[in-house]
Order: sequence, then C-alpha cells, then structure tokens
Amino acid sequence: MAVVSAVVAAVVTPLGDHIVNAFLHDPTCPGEACDGKSPQSQGCYEDARTFKPAVANPAVLQLRYSKECQAVWARIERGSPGDLVTAEVTGGARRTAEIEYGDDQFTSMVRVGDGEFHATACAIPGAGGESTYERYCIHATEATAWR
Repeated sequence: MAVVSAVVAAVVTPLGDHIVNAFLHDPTCPGEACDGKSPQSQGCYEDARTFKPAVANPAVLQLRYSKECQAVWARIERGSPGDLVTAEVTGGARRTAEIEYGDDQFTSMVRVGDGEFHATACAIPGAGGESTYERYCIHATEATAWR
C-alpha cells in the first residue's frame, strides 16, 4: 500500500505532472526515426511551426516544421476528396497523402536533419474532383519565417 501511495503522490504533484506531460507530449522519434511517421502520433505537432502564405494560396496549403523532431510535413486545409498533398525535401524523401473525405489532410513526416534544408509542399487537385485550383506548391527552408 505504501508503494501505491508513493506513486499516487508522485503523479499528483507538480513534478508528477511534469513527468506525465513529458511522457505524453515529448516527441518519440527525433531525426531519422520520424521519417514516414505521423506527426500527431509522434508528438511532433507540439513544437511545430507553420509556413502558410496568406496571399494566393487557393488550397490553404502549409508546411509544418518541428525542430525537435527534425522533420517537416505538409497540410492542405481546403481541398476535396481525391486531392493530393505532398511534402518533399531536397535530397530526401517525398510523402504523399490523399484526401479521402472532408477537405483537409496532412502527410507523414520527412526528415530534414539538424541544419539546412529545402522543403516543398504541393496541393494537387484530383482528376475529375471538385477542386477549382490548379497544382500549387510552396517552398521553405530552415531560414523561412515559420510561425
């Protein structure tokens, strides 16, 4: 019983809260281990910063970057079923995701390492789909004004 009481006390204290939050929210896959994985399930969205042009962005396309996870991914907010969203890093991998329902989707992560990178995200309307935009791409580097 004493052990159970000690565990409960540790969890309900501020230190216990920090330990639980660190376990629940810190990324589980920094660097190469993040490549191809979901940013949500790996906790990489916690520190993610976004590059999303406010003008002439018909699909509301964005690139997300997690410095802690050393990865980027792309997200489309105003697409249609059948539309594709891609994320690619020069010299690295390319990830693609399709909107199956609704109007948004994000790719799995592409590793960028700890340093300079050049990433591209594209929104590609599906053949015969409802989207009215044409293929649209944005580019970013580690020096981009991420928000």
